[in-house]
Amino acid sequence: MPEMTVQVRWPDGQFRQYYSPSLVLHDHLAPGSYRVDDFRSRATTALEEASSRVRAKYGFACTSAAASAEAIAGDAGRHPDSAEVEVVSMYPPLPGAEVSTRVVASLRPGSTSGESAGESSLRPGSTSSESAGESSLGPGSTSSESAGEPSLRPGSTSGEDRSVAESGAISGGEDS
Repeated sequence: MPEMTVQVRWPDGQFRQYYSPSLVLHDHLAPGSYRVDDFRSRATTALEEASSRVRAKYGFACTSAAASAEAIAGDAGRHPDSAEVEVVSMYPPLPGAEVSTRVVASLRPGSTSGESAGESSLRPGSTSSESAGESSLGPGSTSSESAGEPSLRPGSTSGEDRSVAESGAISGGEDS
């Protein structure tokens, strides 16, 4: 079952990356802006569906999908329902689709974008140099746009997320 991540910029400028054990998020979301309440509803519905797919295939629900849904609900709860949240990227894209990125330099560890203005398009696995001031986020990492904050480079994590990333618990999906 292919897994994916979705990278989001919350109204306060925080970037967060959420995991799904299934590509079903593409059925509910696309890069762009959503009201916080709409995003929370779409994302948690998609993650419940993803967990159901895991249950159907393996006989048990996906606790990582439940953790992502809980994290999204918690993050959404810190913002007014009418505020806008932006889905910055979804990786991997659906087969044959191009990946568009804005502001965020990394879709996954090992891929970077270096255009400081506008949008850049990357195919999975492609890279270009990073420009100063752009942020790169590894799975589970967060950052904000405020000046002076360090950028996370591809594959890097912060604090408590490091043990999960190093254990490989969020990578290594199985294709079906």
